[in-house]
Amino acid sequence: MSLPQILIRTMVIAGGLFAVDGASLRAIESSLPIFGALGLTPAEVAAVDAGRPVAKVLPWGGPSEVYIFGAVRIDGAADAYLKAVRDVSRLRATTAFLGAGELRDGASAADLTSLVFDADDVNALKDCREGACDVQLPVASMEAFRNRIDWSRRDAGEQVNALARPMLLQLLRSYQQGGNAALGDYRDKKNPTRIADEFARMMERAAVLPDVLPALRQYLLEYPNAALAGADSYFYWEKVAFGLKPTLRLNHAVIYRSRTADRNVATVAIKQLYATHYFRTALDVSACVEDAAGARRGFYLLTLKGSTQAGLTGPKGSLLRSVAVDKTRTALERALAAVKRMVEGY
Repeated sequence: MSLPQILIRTMVIAGGLFAVDGASLRAIESSLPIFGALGLTPAEVAAVDAGRPVAKVLPWGGPSEVYIFGAVRIDGAADAYLKAVRDVSRLRATTAFLGAGELRDGASAADLTSLVFDADDVNALKDCREGACDVQLPVASMEAFRNRIDWSRRDAGEQVNALARPMLLQLLRSYQQGGNAALGDYRDKKNPTRIADEFARMMERAAVLPDVLPALRQYLLEYPNAALAGADSYFYWEKVAFGLKPTLRLNHAVIYRSRTADRNVATVAIKQLYATHYFRTALDVSACVEDAAGARRGFYLLTLKGSTQAGLTGPKGSLLRSVAVDKTRTALERALAAVKRMVEGY
């Protein structure tokens, strides 16, 4: 089975794998069959082939789930993209990123001095209670911020950051030892969420795994009890200007190179471990697919973003969902365009 056929049968999207039946597989013909499977129009496929990024909202999941597929053809080497992805420090110079840093083995709170909560989040933490907190936190963390900070002092913000940094490191270490089960739950507002359960549900979207991605899927689900030979696995934090509130996130990233019968495949998976706002669970997967059409040089960058977000249900939530989806789709198109410029200018 060729790589395009494998991609059409299954793609990783927001922590899920989505299957396409054999009849649809045989019926689809395009530069990459997955474009037709995901509903791209002929005009959109032509745009991608011409090097213009396209991002499309996918109608999967419930109201709280957001899935976006994006693609662009790049005239350059995939290695340039992978090298840029691996350099976490580059994020700090990227639009919408307010800060970022890799968390290497042995990282300490001193390595997180640039990680700071915004003033609005600091104020919210003062009165955080289970079921009534504007910052996504486990109950124990809510109590710690409420009881261990001297809120009468002018340096309450500095106290919050000094307490939050080791908390983030402890969450990372717990995950490195206990995997998804150690991620605990959020008790924000009226939506208690066990992160491991949400992530597992996302990964169960396909009943059958493909030949090219089962090892990566198993690694993401069973970490740290599953190995992934040859993978580059690392951790980093980021502060992103998304929505109305800047959001701090902790991520597990994996760069994995594999080979099918006819070509090499490079996949980048970014799995969210924690976010202060909006995102309860998230997984972004990008695949670099060699363009094997004739003598053309280059590759297709296929990105599938998915997340489960708070506050997107109900009448008010439906309006917020529309805004969130549009922002995510637009941001993905811009990101793909930026990657194309970077790789082709390398």
